[in-house]
Amino acid sequence: MKETKVEANSDILADYVIKGMQERKATDIVVINLKSLKNAVSDYFVIASANSDTQLDAIATSIEEEVFKATQQNPWQSEGRTNKEWVLLDYVDVVAHIFLKDKREFYALEELWGDASIKHIESV
Repeated sequence: MKETKVEANSDILADYVIKGMQERKATDIVVINLKSLKNAVSDYFVIASANSDTQLDAIATSIEEEVFKATQQNPWQSEGRTNKEWVLLDYVDVVAHIFLKDKREFYALEELWGDASIKHIESV
């Protein structure tokens, strides 16, 4: 099966999101591949944890900088910066979720997408 350009672009975009997370020492990074699911809202969810609200904000900023530097693309939508518990950066094909650890456990996004392929990223 031939991979389309859009799919390849979302793969690359997910890598930039991961790099931005790793730059600010995000923990427990998980990539959920939603491409094979019918009616999925995105190709990937990339989820990470932060130890404090300051780190949460730094991770979100790092993602935005890495993605913009590589693609000149800003998030289509950004949510949660004021509450500093769960920040969502929506790049349409890739959605980044950065949680404070207790909020991540509470919302358990990984469990909602049980049919999807889930990949754990090693810490650097």
